[in-house]
Amino acid sequence: MPFLSPTRRGVLTFASLAVALLLLVPSVVRAHVTVWPRTAAHGAYERYVVRVPNEKDVATTRVEIRFPAEVRISSFLEVPGWKLEVVTDSAGKITGAVWTGNLPPKRFIEFPFVAVNPKEGASVVWPAIQTYAGNQLVEWTGPEGSKTPASVTKLTARPVTGAAADSAAHADSAARSAAAASSSGSSSTPLYISLAALALALVSLGLSLRRPETARA
Repeated sequence: MPFLSPTRRGVLTFASLAVALLLLVPSVVRAHVTVWPRTAAHGAYERYVVRVPNEKDVATTRVEIRFPAEVRISSFLEVPGWKLEVVTDSAGKITGAVWTGNLPPKRFIEFPFVAVNPKEGASVVWPAIQTYAGNQLVEWTGPEGSKTPASVTKLTARPVTGAAADSAAHADSAARSAAAASSSGSSSTPLYISLAALALALVSLGLSLRRPETARA
């Protein structure tokens, strides 16, 4: 094995630590509260899941999510071992949810709910607050790219289904039939002209054959 000077050994050790840290950073960045799916359709009933990982050495004891005003929450799925508190405004509209329980370190949990997506807009933002044992809070409410970003669901155009799809299909079929008929009619026009010309020629021939007979009479 070749001899390495102390300086070179120090450089190699530093490089190894740097690589290890770079490999560790993505896992730390990803370890935040997220809402899935990350893409959904406008106006659709969607089954969402709040995914909560515990990346600390103490338990997560409370998870709170605030629902955007443009989203209508329909229902929740009970999660064993966790107590759910639904937050509403003075009109009875669901504006948030709080789950309390115990999530040990190096574990994750999911809290499902059903919501109706807004019919317009580019995205939905889901602010959340994660509480650890000892009342330590992490607010996942920042913009994308920050250290504590709020989860975002991108909204896309709703696919055409059911009666609307059938109507569109019938309209397309009718358009194709009309185009085919128009094409067929256009291509038949020269044939009709040829037949008319042939009929005129036969009539002219018949008249020319009868003229000598008329002259002899």
